[in-house]
Amino acid sequence: MSLKLPPVVVVFIFGLFMYVLARFLPFGIFDFFGRTMLLKGLLVVMLLVLAASTYKFFKAKTTVDPKNLEKTNTLVTTGIYKFTRNPMYLAMLLLLIAWGLFLSNAFNMLLAAAFVSYMNAYQILPEEKMLTQKFGKEYTSYTKKVRRWF
Repeated sequence: MSLKLPPVVVVFIFGLFMYVLARFLPFGIFDFFGRTMLLKGLLVVMLLVLAASTYKFFKAKTTVDPKNLEKTNTLVTTGIYKFTRNPMYLAMLLLLIAWGLFLSNAFNMLLAAAFVSYMNAYQILPEEKMLTQKFGKEYTSYTKKVRRWF
C-alpha cells in the first residue's frame, strides 16, 4: 500500500483549512448555549477513544503505523473495535469537530465531512484491501458485523 500522507498530517491540513475558513469567511459564525461544554465533551470522548484503540493495538503487539501495514500481525476485533473498525480515525474526526466548534463557523462541519470522505477513499479503502488480503474471511466477516466509523 502506498500511503501519500500520514493521517496525522491529513488532520493537521484539514484543521488548517478550518482555521483559514473561519478566519476569512465573513459569514457562518455561530454560537449557542452549551457550545463550550459540547466541545470539551467531544475532546474527552476523543481522548478515551484514542486511548482505548491504541491500548488494544499495543496489547495485541501489532503496529499502529498506517504506513507499515505489512507489519500487522493481529486482527484486533475486541474492545472498542467491536463498535467501530476505525476508532483512531474516529478520534481524529472528533478532534476536527471540536476544533470546528471552537472556531464557531458552521462551514467547518463541511470540512469535517470532507475529512471523512478523504479518509474513506485514500486511507481506509486501501487499508481494508490489504487487511482482506492478509486476514481473508476473518476480516470480511468482521466488516459485516462492525461499521467503519460508528
